[in-house]
Amino acid sequence: MAITYYGYPKCGTCRKAKAWLDAEGLEYHDVHIVETPPTIEELKKIVETSGLSLKKFYNTSGMKYRELGLKDNLPTMSDDEQFELLSSDGMLIKRPLVTDGSKVTLGYKESDFIENWKR
Repeated sequence: MAITYYGYPKCGTCRKAKAWLDAEGLEYHDVHIVETPPTIEELKKIVETSGLSLKKFYNTSGMKYRELGLKDNLPTMSDDEQFELLSSDGMLIKRPLVTDGSKVTLGYKESDFIENWKR
């Protein structure tokens, strides 16, 4: 399956990840995470595939996360409410988010990219 890269052009970490993918000659579908955040269904599949907890998908260092007081509010929210929130605002999602349907990486750590995306 093709690689889908969800990123934000002004994000330095996203630019590093994209440069790595480009340097490796990998083809990917580039999705602007703010203009076109993943749908609830896409997020559910991505989270399930990743094996990570839903909490890991939040951009905890982002302004939006702090503005909404999510550090305190997330523990009281259901998974359905959290998926709805994440799909409503791409700035809440940790980025870059890269998936091919069978594996997922969150953020950019070169060793993770080598392990998951190097051909």
